[in-house]
Amino acid sequence: MEQLTDRTSHLRVLIANERKDRLALVAPIVVALGHEVIAREIEVEDVGTVTARERPDVALVGLGESSEHALELIDKIVRAAACPVIVLLHAPDPGFVREASKRGVFAHISDDDVEEWQSSIDIVLRRFAEYHELEGAFGRRALTERAKGILMERHSIDEEAAFEMLRERSRSDNRKLVDLAAAVVDGHRLLPKRPAAPQKL
Repeated sequence: MEQLTDRTSHLRVLIANERKDRLALVAPIVVALGHEVIAREIEVEDVGTVTARERPDVALVGLGESSEHALELIDKIVRAAACPVIVLLHAPDPGFVREASKRGVFAHISDDDVEEWQSSIDIVLRRFAEYHELEGAFGRRALTERAKGILMERHSIDEEAAFEMLRERSRSDNRKLVDLAAAVVDGHRLLPKRPAAPQKL
């Protein structure tokens, strides 16, 4: 976790709010925490492109005049980014927080506790890293399961034998099991649905 701690000391932060005055207030706070504000976005149609291009470490989305506008900002950033989104509230709004959580935000912070912003950002980055590790583990497991299914069908063997086949080949080729599973799944796409019947002479 040392690497994560280093990463949280100077972050590239995107801030988004439909109110320019709020952007002007938030930016100096972010800079005072030792971070760099890489973009300040107001328009929903621009925020996704800017997020994809700039690849921020974290995004802060403020609730301005319209909760719908803020939710659209969140939606676009979550779809375009490989970074966590934190909602910045100027007043308590449980309904908005509930809707924002459905769209993938990782936390919310308040203007009232600016001293707590850095702690909240640290926690969010840890949770986001854990989430991606877990997502990766599920993806690797799903890939291995698909490869086993292909081997079971092709070789008419059971699940245990298919896994053993993968493991043995992984050892003999000195390749990661997940890489071998990916090769089986990718190679399977090139094969016919069923083995071709022998041609009559």
